[in-house]
Amino acid sequence: MNLSPAKYIEKRIRTFTSSNKVALIPYITAFDPDKEATLEFLKYLAEAEPACIELGFPFSDPVADGPTIQKAVVRALKNHPTFEDYLELVNRFKKIFPEIPIVCMTYYNILYRYGLERAVSKALAFGLDGFIIPDLPLEEASPWLKANKGKGLATIFLVAPTSDETRIKKAASLSKGFLYYVSLTGITGVRDKLPEDLTNRLERVRSLISIPLAVGFGISKPEHVKMLSPYADAIVVGSALVSIIEKEGKKAGPSLKNFLLTLKNESS
Repeated sequence: MNLSPAKYIEKRIRTFTSSNKVALIPYITAFDPDKEATLEFLKYLAEAEPACIELGFPFSDPVADGPTIQKAVVRALKNHPTFEDYLELVNRFKKIFPEIPIVCMTYYNILYRYGLERAVSKALAFGLDGFIIPDLPLEEASPWLKANKGKGLATIFLVAPTSDETRIKKAASLSKGFLYYVSLTGITGVRDKLPEDLTNRLERVRSLISIPLAVGFGISKPEHVKMLSPYADAIVVGSALVSIIEKEGKKAGPSLKNFLLTLKNESS
């Protein structure tokens, strides 16, 4: 039986966890430094066997992102990317690695201007598996959810340390694929230390939901991954990877792969 993209993401994450493997979700910004380099980076990330890949579509006002990803967005926007360019990039990758889901992280204005129904249909046609839209609150998500109703794309909502039990349950009920837990209040970025009560909070959230739970923001070290793996089904890593791209440019591919393998305590 063919699974919808959302169900496939969920199954893939659970396959990792049931096999005692670390389900990593790497993030990079598309078109940083350019389109062809992004495709190469995706190939190297795929070789490290992630649960899925979060590929950002650059937006000029990335309110959830810290300085590292903001700088990546600035670099990417110099290429004047369109959403059509992005989908074509995803499609080229999925022809090589059809088993690895790609989730688009972008802001609602991009999808609203493109057309919600059009975004859903094009995403499905080009092999994109879902969306993370950090500035789309639950209270205003109805038009997007309606456009995707019955279509099967993953829509992944975020909850934060400030989210109460009712909101966590609602976000989980509307999310498909996984629920994204933001480890700290604030923006993305590498941290030396994670909040001391994070594992307790993850246990609490996990007890409230039935879909996989992913945790992100600030995760950059093998010890972070080791600490969080028993409490979350998947772990999102972004700014640390984007920093590698900032330093190494188009040659960053092997370093991206090796960094992911290091996080999983593996070697290439």
